[in-house]
Amino acid sequence: MKHWTRFTVGLTLLLLLGCTQIPKNYPKEHSKAYASHKSTKVGKMFAKEAAKHPGKSGFDIIRYGKDAFASRIAMTHLAEKTLDLQYYLWERDETGRLLAKSVIEAADRGIKVRVLLDDIGLESRDTMLSSVNAHPNIQIRIFNPFEDRTFHNLNFLRDFDRVNHRMHNKTFIMDNTMVIVGGRNIGNHYFGVDDKMNFRDLDIAAAGPIVRDVSKVFDYFWNGSWSVPIEALEDKRITQADIKKSRAFMKKKIEQDFYPYPIESDSSKMEHELNKIRKKMIWAKGTFVWDDPVQMRLPPEEQRNTMIQKLHTKLKTVKHTLDIESPYFIPRTRGTKRLRDMVKRGVDVRILTNSQSSNDVAAAFAGYETYRKELVESGISLFELRPDAGGHKIINRKTIFSKAHTGLHAKTLVFDDKSLFVGSFNLDPRSSAINTEGGLYVESPKLAKRVLDFMEVGKKPENAYRLALDKKGDLVWLSTTKGKKEVAHSDPHTDVFDQIKVNVIQALPIEDQL
Repeated sequence: MKHWTRFTVGLTLLLLLGCTQIPKNYPKEHSKAYASHKSTKVGKMFAKEAAKHPGKSGFDIIRYGKDAFASRIAMTHLAEKTLDLQYYLWERDETGRLLAKSVIEAADRGIKVRVLLDDIGLESRDTMLSSVNAHPNIQIRIFNPFEDRTFHNLNFLRDFDRVNHRMHNKTFIMDNTMVIVGGRNIGNHYFGVDDKMNFRDLDIAAAGPIVRDVSKVFDYFWNGSWSVPIEALEDKRITQADIKKSRAFMKKKIEQDFYPYPIESDSSKMEHELNKIRKKMIWAKGTFVWDDPVQMRLPPEEQRNTMIQKLHTKLKTVKHTLDIESPYFIPRTRGTKRLRDMVKRGVDVRILTNSQSSNDVAAAFAGYETYRKELVESGISLFELRPDAGGHKIINRKTIFSKAHTGLHAKTLVFDDKSLFVGSFNLDPRSSAINTEGGLYVESPKLAKRVLDFMEVGKKPENAYRLALDKKGDLVWLSTTKGKKEVAHSDPHTDVFDQIKVNVIQALPIEDQL
């Protein structure tokens, strides 16, 4: 009893000590995306191209991590007026620092920068962010900030209903002229340069009228009450000494960092080859699909016009094929029935998701594992990524860290080989009803073919296990290693403790939070 009392008192003290109210009254400038997008060099080029394709925008996918990072660096160099960045995660690692440095250098030459970050992962980073925000051309805002600026988890204990809703969007906009949308956050894992674990991911780059649609959504998030200026959260007054210290620290860290590619030459090459990039773009009708933070705060049954509702509407129209790539795939009862019914009416459904050994979120796998046998039994082609797939050039053209663990992070769907979606939306309850998401839906068989080619590589037997049923009706995992066919009768590269962890999670009533 004494131990319990001490625990209760200690927890109460922690909650009281950590309780810092989010300020309600603070200066907040209302701003909008750059309006004269046709006035810049790149803007003129794409405006001329857009005029040849009325009602359409230009699109192309970015398959490899190296290219995805170089593209973002190149956009900071090409920017003439503005950079608007919206991200769920911005890691404190090599790529995080390099991109931050490039963004700051753009601000140094007069580019107006707005950065909207979710508060996940920003514990104890207020002073550093405030030092960057002190730049006259940079503004940083935090989406739905935690009250406790050091220990976020304490806020989940006392303010769960609010802080549980996060901004999962990933958007990079230059001069309201070009945009990159997709699955990648900012960090080594997403660009294929971590020596321990890397993600297979996908972005889509766009130009033309669709960019203005994305910018309108960015403005909506930026000016909303849920986005708080970082200076309103930082008690410390930022001085010139703080700013110099922050820059010096970043410079020193970058000098010590190891980034395996020639980033400046890569980005310069992209700048010089912009015309080639323009010519490679496919011009088609597209829509930016997104979740309103206002709707995501409502109970699921009261939500309207959400991405999951639009997806279910779209699935009703699919006639022949549905291809899905989703890292956290938890269809639940309704989604499983929808997919089974599609197979019954003749739709070929093919799905690639994470295996137990490639999944970086055990709870997500636990949610998926409940439904996978039923999916296979219904006739769905189900594939799970192998943790050693990174050695086969599915992350970068040139494999640097071939022994690094591989995980799936791309969120992609192709409908009837004619239209596609690429964005931040996972097919799980959290993306469906809790977090905000965003992505591009494009109607183009030609672009769909590029995405399908990307997806086929992920499903190759050296990169993924194909799930099937043996004569007893039990699941088996089929793959190929060095040309030799292999059959596993339980989740490959796992042990009994991994399964115990899954069973414990499945026993908890938390599926709607996964």
